[in-house]
Amino acid sequence: MLLTSGQISMAISSSVVFIFTFLLFLSGYVLQQQTVRSLQAAIKPPPVVVQPPPSPVLAKHFGTPPGHSFFDKYLASNRPKGGWAKVAYVQMVREHLHVCNALMLFAVLEEQESMAQRVIVYPKEWDVNLSGQKVLDPQVETSRRLLKNAAKRYRVMLQPVEPMLKTEAASTFPLAGLLSLTAYNRVIYLPPSGLILDTSGLDHLFTLPMESDVLGISTGSEDEAISQSVVLLRPSKEAFKTALESLTSSKTYDEDEFLSKIPRVPDMPADQVHVVAMTSGLKSEDDNFNATKFLDSTSYVHISDSKMLGPEYDASKELVASARPSRLQPMKAWQEVYERYREGRMDVCGLDLEPAPKSTTASIKSS
Repeated sequence: MLLTSGQISMAISSSVVFIFTFLLFLSGYVLQQQTVRSLQAAIKPPPVVVQPPPSPVLAKHFGTPPGHSFFDKYLASNRPKGGWAKVAYVQMVREHLHVCNALMLFAVLEEQESMAQRVIVYPKEWDVNLSGQKVLDPQVETSRRLLKNAAKRYRVMLQPVEPMLKTEAASTFPLAGLLSLTAYNRVIYLPPSGLILDTSGLDHLFTLPMESDVLGISTGSEDEAISQSVVLLRPSKEAFKTALESLTSSKTYDEDEFLSKIPRVPDMPADQVHVVAMTSGLKSEDDNFNATKFLDSTSYVHISDSKMLGPEYDASKELVASARPSRLQPMKAWQEVYERYREGRMDVCGLDLEPAPKSTTASIKSS
């Protein structure tokens, strides 16, 4: 049967419409699949990356463990015996006034990433609640708060201790008791009050050879008392037993007498580079002294001046003027040390300077 021209035209038109409709459907399907895949990729959560557990060895260290250029270089030639987990800075606080200073020292150790461990030894009686006492002594409350902050913020181990020697006058917590910390090969005690300016010089003391169980690092200043030396101790059962026998036999304890019998190594600064210095020694510095270099190169500054009660107290302008050095550069260093202490006391402990006792202020002025 022959098709008419109209039927042929209709067939061609229908074929064209079908083809274009199919192509339009196909393109829409492809576009739809691409959109679905994009939405799935956007909604699907990222894969969880399982982190390996931290090294149990490095976790014991305080500060940043070895891994960057400074510690890699430093530890290569100055690693203490037994490693950094076997050495510690230990502050024995016997008075509430010195608790904040211990925190300030450990705050600098944390900031400058010293890897030595940190311990505060304090009287156990501060932890004991007195029965029937509704309101605790404000000083005890403040000390407890600061000790908790030390453990939480600066990873300090708290060690309450009983007095080693009890007399009718007072209970005694002798420095020799630090020889009982046999978990460490070396411990360093910094006399209060003071500032750590650079931890590297102090960390190096852990590597010093010791021929005795106790060694003092003195400033060499003529004004320095024996009790103002930085003390390096090598704890052991034998050394502690000897110290304990000496205490129990004498029934009295004079710390200056104990320290006078230990060997002392004077800090011999080379070109104003000190391991330990005293603020009172700044009075004897000459015109060649540079305050900036002193502050940048000194490890520990013990703050002690004959006419000042201590850096914790708010001194009058008259006392400050009589105690500070007269030369410009030593005066600048002296004022900067006291100002840093004041700022650190507020920033670390939240404490302002203590008001000076009137009786003590009057006696200082009369002298």
